[in-house]
Amino acid sequence: MPVAAKVKKCLEGSSWIRKMFEEGDKLRKERGAENIFDFTLGNPTMEPPLELQQELQRIAATPIPGMHRYMNNAGYEETRAAVAEVIAENCALPVSAAHIVMTCGAGAALNVVMKTLLNPGDEVIILSPYFVEYNFYIDNHGGVPVVVPTLPDFQPDVNAIAAAITARTKAIIINSPNNPTGVIYPFAALKELGDLLAQKEQEYGTTIVAISDEPYARISFGEEVPCIFTAITNAVIVTSHSKDLALPGDRIGYLAASPALKNVTLFMQGAVFANRVLGFVNAPALMQRLITRLQRVSVDVAQYRVKRDLLYNKLVELGFEVVKPGGGFYLFPRSPLPDEIEFVRRAQQHGILLVPGSGFGAPGFFRIAYCFEDEMIIRSLPAWEKLAAELGMVAG
Repeated sequence: MPVAAKVKKCLEGSSWIRKMFEEGDKLRKERGAENIFDFTLGNPTMEPPLELQQELQRIAATPIPGMHRYMNNAGYEETRAAVAEVIAENCALPVSAAHIVMTCGAGAALNVVMKTLLNPGDEVIILSPYFVEYNFYIDNHGGVPVVVPTLPDFQPDVNAIAAAITARTKAIIINSPNNPTGVIYPFAALKELGDLLAQKEQEYGTTIVAISDEPYARISFGEEVPCIFTAITNAVIVTSHSKDLALPGDRIGYLAASPALKNVTLFMQGAVFANRVLGFVNAPALMQRLITRLQRVSVDVAQYRVKRDLLYNKLVELGFEVVKPGGGFYLFPRSPLPDEIEFVRRAQQHGILLVPGSGFGAPGFFRIAYCFEDEMIIRSLPAWEKLAAELGMVAG
């Protein structure tokens, strides 16, 4: 059966995360699941909060007539209003239901925004290391990804971003807390970026939209996750409840436009249209009903802090170089070998499954997802010790 040349090319260079996840299935069959420590896929094992279970039971016990029918393509008014209320409180701006489109997760929201904004050849800046699908999402809508490396501590390099902006720059994607590094961008960094974008908009006579990808925004270990709207005028939030409510398989999220966004009404009309014609039509009705009353609820973040500390402390003790994450549930250490793919293969021999940094646009590093049971993380520690000893690493 014929496959489009572009799709075939994408398959050949497809996600390292999925490749390693599939390798894990093979190794579990060969060696036994108890001997494999799979840190590849950010698929949380934590169950959703009790409030979600209670709300689901309430909805099932007292169904609303017509609750499974089509609705406005933007989503239910009451759901969008509930989302907007919390954003308005966090950002101290008049965000309303009119600024929200409910989507099938953050991935759908990103695609809706891209379709709404991009003309063929428009450029979108992404900061490396980056979420692996950004390149594909941009390409889906005729855009051109422009990769800009971050600083050694994974914070935005504003000078490098300034050098990358051209008259074709339509957007920049911000991801904080970041996947794969867990780094949070402080307000000062975002404000500096906002000032730069405003300067470049004036220079080129264009609008550059900051797209803030925020599925980990509620998973913070004490650091503030600033509202992008307070730092950058032309900004859009895209997010999901996959992580903060532990619902990755239910694909529910939203996009929110800043009320200060240039031509915000036209943008919202375009986003609603794009949500429909991309084939999403609308976010799942039941999930919209479910999350309406849960906008101030999230998983127990303290559990993720424990998992982070278990691994971070052990890796530092063994001599790994790693920036301590401020949120999310990933670590992104530097590979102790020049070739991080070779390091990942050596780790695999000890039953440790990791993802090479090349898949995130950052060769020389590797990613660890730690959203798994504490018991599995603890069982893996002797394997990490053996790996470090084999490589002759010096304990910290």
